[in-house]
Amino acid sequence: MLLQRIGRGSAVRVAKQQVFANKGGLRYQSSGNRPFLTKNKIVNISSLFIGLGLGIYAKIRWSSHDELQVFPEPSTTPLNSVGPPKYGSDADLQKCVVELRELLGKEYVRDSEAEIEHHTDNGFNPSKPQPEHKPRIIIYPGSTEQVSDAMKIISRYNIPIVPFSGGTSLEGHTYSTRQGIVMNTSRMNQIVKVNIDDLDAVLQAGVGWQQLNEHLSELEGAENLMLGCDCGPGAHVCGMVSTNASGIGATRYGSMVSNIISVTAVLADGTVIKTKRRPRKSSAGYNLTGLLAGSEGTLAIITEVTVKLQVRPAHETVVLVQFPTLKDSTNAVASLFKSGIQLNAVEFLDAGMMQCINYSDLTSKKFENYPTLLFKIAGLNKIVVTEYVKEVKKVCQNSNCRMFEFARDEVEAEELFSVRKNALYVMLDYGYNEISEDAKMWVTDFAVPLSRLASTLEQADKLMEAYPLKHLTLGHVGDGNFHLDIFYLPEQYEMCKRVVDKLAVLALENEGTCSGEHGIGFGKRAMLEDELGEATISAMRKLKMALDPKRLLNPDKVFKIDPLDSSKD
Repeated sequence: MLLQRIGRGSAVRVAKQQVFANKGGLRYQSSGNRPFLTKNKIVNISSLFIGLGLGIYAKIRWSSHDELQVFPEPSTTPLNSVGPPKYGSDADLQKCVVELRELLGKEYVRDSEAEIEHHTDNGFNPSKPQPEHKPRIIIYPGSTEQVSDAMKIISRYNIPIVPFSGGTSLEGHTYSTRQGIVMNTSRMNQIVKVNIDDLDAVLQAGVGWQQLNEHLSELEGAENLMLGCDCGPGAHVCGMVSTNASGIGATRYGSMVSNIISVTAVLADGTVIKTKRRPRKSSAGYNLTGLLAGSEGTLAIITEVTVKLQVRPAHETVVLVQFPTLKDSTNAVASLFKSGIQLNAVEFLDAGMMQCINYSDLTSKKFENYPTLLFKIAGLNKIVVTEYVKEVKKVCQNSNCRMFEFARDEVEAEELFSVRKNALYVMLDYGYNEISEDAKMWVTDFAVPLSRLASTLEQADKLMEAYPLKHLTLGHVGDGNFHLDIFYLPEQYEMCKRVVDKLAVLALENEGTCSGEHGIGFGKRAMLEDELGEATISAMRKLKMALDPKRLLNPDKVFKIDPLDSSKD
């Protein structure tokens, strides 16, 4: 603005000085030369218009310069400070599709009803798009370059786009809120390189974690390596990064952000970025890797990930322990962490979940319906692990355990841990046969500090007593993350939604979070604002508007981007 004032003012002052100088000349010459006066008048008028022209030009030039160079001054972007996003028309979409078919080939630009339905509902998302919000086109790029070229086309026509790969998310991350395009990256499923000595691997977006672990088990020299983050079946690495997913191994290896070195991603205008190089340790520049982890496809489309590999335990066993109360079980976990014993997994199943396990005939042994903990304990050899098991048993006995059983070989370990591994299928089977063939299951998650876990779960059980809804609780209690899985009938949907909202409030009241690992998506946006506050959400929106000013990437997820969005979610 200072340059603008200087530029405009200087031009005007020059014009005025010229006019005044010429006026002086007119008075001095007035008694003598009339033709010269006429000439001077012409010069004066010309000088005035030239000066005014220079001033106007300076104003336009410097104003234009300011608009190009100066980002809005506030450090945050409140929702009421932006207008509604302006997306392309139906005609724009059709033109966009023509160019995408030329780029990708007709077979990779699809619009069949089956394709659209597949990218609309995975069967586990309680929130589903309205019919008028379903995607119009599904595209399948095969490389980072094709993603980049496709985004340049999509950006030019202002078409909203939703990234999609494994489709296993549980909070509506991958369904459309506006008619547009879904970009499915599952074709990009190549394991680009495994660096055995460096314990890392470079993966395309559509590689599943199970696919990677199977590949490593068959790769000479890498048989004892694995990706430590083990999410639900079918998850792909790009989605795992986008939601900062966790899994059973999170107690030992952390969530996905702790298991990635760098990310290659495509921004909304087609720009390709790589967040880091390959060293595990780097303090070079902003941590864009961490920024994209958990961004849920709202800032960029992840096309390649360099992940850390972990060494499989040389020897590992599984321990199953049952306790009379929730408090006893969480006390045991806290005591074990303080003892320094390395636990590779700590999983919790409540009494109702154990009832489902017994119902399923999943294991050859029946268990009592009590709060249950499952531990994975590892060491260099069987002798070390046996000593660890003895210490774990002492701690659990001090916490009043009712039953303590450990696997003596790999077969027993597999059977014991199948109690947790197959929990989802067990619950679905139970709901269908024991509640109703029409029963649905709302899968939600929260996390609280470990010291608040027992009281939070007790409060949750008390809250659920007021509703005619069967619920089961399980989770990765090593990091305070738990899942409440609630059965409901179609006519009980709104009731179940209210319950989930109240459970989120309960988690926040216990110093927790509305999502430990599933993410926010569309369904938990209001909860996130309650948790972090309006100022923090506005700071996130500032980042969104900087990287995606047209609001094309996964619109309406994580937080609101449209002041006309009246949804209460």
